[in-house]
Amino acid sequence: MRPPSNYEDWKHCITVECGIALTPEYIEGRIQALNDAQDLHTKKFIDQWGRDHLNRVINWFQTARIDV
Repeated sequence: MRPPSNYEDWKHCITVECGIALTPEYIEGRIQALNDAQDLHTKKFIDQWGRDHLNRVINWFQTARIDV
């Protein structure tokens, strides 16, 4: 599985393919978790996708924060 490479593809993956609503609460929760180096899911994310992709995803959540 290849990760999304841009905001639009990521947003489609989250909202359409996964069926997750990008609510302000969800966005804030994910930003907080993804910025927590001690969070187990964040550690697994880094192991699977790397820090560069983690930083992209955090930026996409920050963009989504403005989008909603």
